[in-house]
Amino acid sequence: MTTEGKTDGNGTPEQGVTGEVSQDRFVAGQDLTRWKSPAGRVLAGGAEKVTSLLGPYAALIITLVAGLAIALSLALVFGEVYESVTEADGVAGLDDPVLAAAKSVRSPGLDMTTTAYTNIGGTVGMPILAVGIMVFLATRRRSWTPVILMLAAGLGSLVITILGKPIFGRSRPDIADAIPPYEHSASFPSGHSLNSIVIAGIVAYLIILRLKTTKARVITVLVAAVFAFTMGLSRVYLGHHWLTDVLAAWAIGIAWLALVITAHRLYLTVRTRRHSAVAS
Repeated sequence: MTTEGKTDGNGTPEQGVTGEVSQDRFVAGQDLTRWKSPAGRVLAGGAEKVTSLLGPYAALIITLVAGLAIALSLALVFGEVYESVTEADGVAGLDDPVLAAAKSVRSPGLDMTTTAYTNIGGTVGMPILAVGIMVFLATRRRSWTPVILMLAAGLGSLVITILGKPIFGRSRPDIADAIPPYEHSASFPSGHSLNSIVIAGIVAYLIILRLKTTKARVITVLVAAVFAFTMGLSRVYLGHHWLTDVLAAWAIGIAWLALVITAHRLYLTVRTRRHSAVAS
């Protein structure tokens, strides 16, 4: 992996400051190391202080750990909201009609195709896909950034799924309404939906960091969004999840993805400021 760059005041290499960091910090003319909101500036200042005390990756690690705690809290909040909505027959009132609509358009060919597709987002397919993309991006960029961000995003998503299911213990749709192979773990939240939106989102982010045109960035976002959207719908079509399981998973996944990206922005900010301080 690349180690180009200058040295800091202690003679430690500022790895990739003139290469990787400088390339990653600008997206569509926007500097990711500039924080416009007061809260963002406070966060960046805190990250800089933590890094000066504990090392270059401390702020990134602490942000991810804190972010995971926040994401888990959000999962609990969504669970409470879901229970309230169910009692009031709000959004949850769509669960049965949507499942009925999915059953009405099923066919042997579509069932087989959807099952094959949903397996991509499963416990075997998604890790293989994610690792393959991670290795490709890390090799192409000659950087550890894709490895760190994809592992953080993926493992966080997995933890949220594993802890969320037993907490709520929601039952899946009846087996009579599902297409085999059947699944018997708790239904809320949808792991396929959560993991697919997080992995697709972080991959899109890593790619966008190096794209030069707006058209290419828009296409990248659309491809990631379509993948996550169709993966979630496939779970409802197959009768493996309720619609609200998928909606909650998407919301939690977007929140966790935003936290991971924030952690990376803080890392870029700290590295850029340290480089500027040394240069001056």
